[in-house]
Amino acid sequence: MAKTWLINMKILVTGGAGFIGSNFVHYMFKKHSDYEIVVLDKLTYAGRKENLQDIWDKITFIKGDITKKEDIEKTIKDCNCIVNFAAETHVDRSILNAGTFVLTDVLGAYNLLEAARKFNISKFEQIGTDEVYGHTREGSFKENDRINPRNPYSASKASADLLCQAYFETYGLPVIITRSSNNYGPYQHPEKLIPKTIIDALLNKLIPVYGTGENIRDWLYVEDNCEAIDLVLQKGKPGELYNIAANQELKNIQVVKTILKLTNKPESLIKFVKDRPGHDLRYSLNTEKIRELGWKPKTKFKDGIKKTLEWYKQNTEWWKPIIEKEQTDFHEEISGT
Repeated sequence: MAKTWLINMKILVTGGAGFIGSNFVHYMFKKHSDYEIVVLDKLTYAGRKENLQDIWDKITFIKGDITKKEDIEKTIKDCNCIVNFAAETHVDRSILNAGTFVLTDVLGAYNLLEAARKFNISKFEQIGTDEVYGHTREGSFKENDRINPRNPYSASKASADLLCQAYFETYGLPVIITRSSNNYGPYQHPEKLIPKTIIDALLNKLIPVYGTGENIRDWLYVEDNCEAIDLVLQKGKPGELYNIAANQELKNIQVVKTILKLTNKPESLIKFVKDRPGHDLRYSLNTEKIRELGWKPKTKFKDGIKKTLEWYKQNTEWWKPIIEKEQTDFHEEISGT
């Protein structure tokens, strides 16, 4: 039974032009060359065709919005399963505009679940986040621990997870949820800590660090996460949650100083700024369950950060247009145009 649904596999990857989604599409294309991959993406600021340009002719791409049922239904035909990466993900943006997160992360997940029921999808994998658990000063969260989201982003993702669990319990929909720690690697938008720090360092710009930089995150190289997501797709049990993490916890200030050292830039570039509201102190996940499936992280942070730095050095044509657009938008905003 476990292998039957994999015959003639056709996967719908929503949000497949975003950071983790595009890395997953690349990973699946290399690992499962016989799979047909359909990508549905709205192409917002963080979802870009450039993230898939090297395999563009090997996949089916459809521009669409998961908040619109008609966009989903025109892409889901003949698909065996859905892997849902589509989401608004940046905490700072959620604090400024929570409504967008509710629409995409909650209503979008609902629309996908309804479509999965209608078209008898064999598996639905919801890509979640460790942030739904809230923060903790000690210990690590297990999958059955109480969730305690502390910002609009994590609240919207927690809501999507609860919907997924309800659809499993109520309708028997074969839903699986993964919750990963902070990812880093190629194609990550410069609004996030690691790519922003790398780019600012390369440009000799001041690097903003919230508070005193003592906030702790568990850093997971994105390809390791993709491997775990694939494993859960193959072997995960419907109705279950799986935490995914590298168990490599670092303070934000340690991450920034590591990047400065690797780029031979002075620590005087660090600029401590006012902390954001509700800034979680520490995330930590217990990963025994995913390890029982046979997964463990392959990439140590010291190696992953070097690979990531090298990618941003070699792909300035990827990130420079983003930086230039942000500068243009900022000048237009302050000038009122």
